[in-house]
Amino acid sequence: MQNILGNAPINKLILKFSIPTITSMLVGALYNIVDQIFIGNGVEDVAIGATTIAFPIVTASLALALLCGVGGASNFNILSGKGEHKKATQTAGNALFLMCVSGIIIMTVVLLFLEPILRLCGATNKLMDYSQTYTGITALGLPFLILVSGGAHIIRANRSPKYSMLCILSGAILNMLLTPLFIFVLGWGIAGAAWATVISQFLSALLVFIYFLKLQKMNLKPHDFIPERHTVIRVISLGSAAGINQVAMLVVQIALNNQLAKYGALSAYGAEVAVTCSGVIAKANMIFLGMSIGVSQACQPIWGFNYGAKNYARVKETYKKAFVICFLIGVCSFALFQIFPAQIIQMFGVKSEEGIAFAVRYFRIFMFMTFINGLQLMSSGFFTSIGRAKLGIITSLTRQIGLLVPLIMLLPLWFGINGILFAAPIADGIAFGVVVLFAVRELRKLNVNA
Repeated sequence: MQNILGNAPINKLILKFSIPTITSMLVGALYNIVDQIFIGNGVEDVAIGATTIAFPIVTASLALALLCGVGGASNFNILSGKGEHKKATQTAGNALFLMCVSGIIIMTVVLLFLEPILRLCGATNKLMDYSQTYTGITALGLPFLILVSGGAHIIRANRSPKYSMLCILSGAILNMLLTPLFIFVLGWGIAGAAWATVISQFLSALLVFIYFLKLQKMNLKPHDFIPERHTVIRVISLGSAAGINQVAMLVVQIALNNQLAKYGALSAYGAEVAVTCSGVIAKANMIFLGMSIGVSQACQPIWGFNYGAKNYARVKETYKKAFVICFLIGVCSFALFQIFPAQIIQMFGVKSEEGIAFAVRYFRIFMFMTFINGLQLMSSGFFTSIGRAKLGIITSLTRQIGLLVPLIMLLPLWFGINGILFAAPIADGIAFGVVVLFAVRELRKLNVNA
């Protein structure tokens, strides 16, 4: 029986896998967005900042989820393409084991060292009480978040993209129902938003568990979950690019929060306004980046399987089509951010003149290179899918650690808070050039090997 990844039309495959993956990414982004909208309108503006402070912890959890999930799925696809189905199944089982263990570890660390971690993430005295309440509760859901975010990659690799979407969609819908109930009806305030998130993540994790217990097509056995050294190394190797990208984002978020608090306090906007608006805009941007990431994730099984099967023409064709799609998504997001920044920020409950003024500048300057950002993420996924994990790591670190963090730290010394805003477009432009060079080189190699 032929695998559709190796013979079905590329356009149909991308559409088939993109709809559920993009839906999953968008719905996943709604968790934080819903919290922020209801917190901003049901508690107070400054309380939104608590979700901004908690976001680096979420990012750290996603780093572990992607390390295991992308690494497991990429290996599964490549091994399946080679016909090594037993090794592919063992890889999936080991990846799931790593997700469960890492989720318990990060939850424990956050709960034991909650206040120091929040200070590190940029919490000011005014934000600390809200941050402790929100993060102290949502930390309980981190194991569920990791299992869902990482397990979704394995489920998609197992040719079940619709079920993967169902897992995330069901939790997001429940979150949208519970958050206003807990905040407005029961009067639980920011704690209500946190409990709604945890309960919703538990539902999604339960559906993931049911899939691997009853519905999976890879014939997982109990012994496949026992960690085997070489298998774990393979998972970490191909998942490292996605994981390190998240770690780099974590470093950026911490540096950005602290610099915005410092230089925001010296500006007309204030520390809390700068931190809060930055977090709100990051969540809004997740919607559009989520579309590009969804396209990348949809293409990863196609890239991985056909690369393993040495069908390089299909690999190249899929990359070129993904490039065009992600560029069009980026252009649309750029237009919205440049034309409607005030309207977007007001949707989240930010009403102060200072908040709106800062958000407009942040959208139009910091987010100026939005039209190419999705291409960097898509290309990093491409490198990982064809076994070029090191290239994925290099492209991730170039933008985040090599350029953005140093610029965030240095430019404000001369230009104040404006220096922070201009750091992003400079870093994005240079990083995009690096990604294009690597992508062209890899596509030429495929021509030689064809």
